[in-house]
Amino acid sequence: MALQNINPINDQLADIIVRAGDPWVESEPGKAWIKVLWTGPESGRWAALFRWKKGYVAPRHKHLAAAHTYILKGKLQVRGGTLEAGDYDYEPNGVLHDATTALEDTEYLFISDGHIVFYNEDGLTSYLGWEELQRMKDAAQK
Repeated sequence: MALQNINPINDQLADIIVRAGDPWVESEPGKAWIKVLWTGPESGRWAALFRWKKGYVAPRHKHLAAAHTYILKGKLQVRGGTLEAGDYDYEPNGVLHDATTALEDTEYLFISDGHIVFYNEDGLTSYLGWEELQRMKDAAQK
């Protein structure tokens, strides 16, 4: 006799599989792309691959939640340091970034627990979170 029933109550539970051939979304024409891996509406978390051409500069931003970065290939100039292929970076909630620059063609895995806001000297310019990423992914798959 089984000790307890472990069958899922939610019959909608399923793996999320992103195939190698799934689309990259161009976020900056000819310079930057995102492949959305997962968005979690219940938590606000999300995971994506980023691909930046050498010389691409991401604008100043603030993390409104913790984030994890793993560099797959290339190099990024981040807050006065350099991240290279194989490097992992944990960024706690509240981290401020000046511009982040791709020193080489770079790809990295990024997992965020929430939104990122972008800003300039005049204030907030945009934000990125699971809803924006899901919209981008849905549009690319049409």
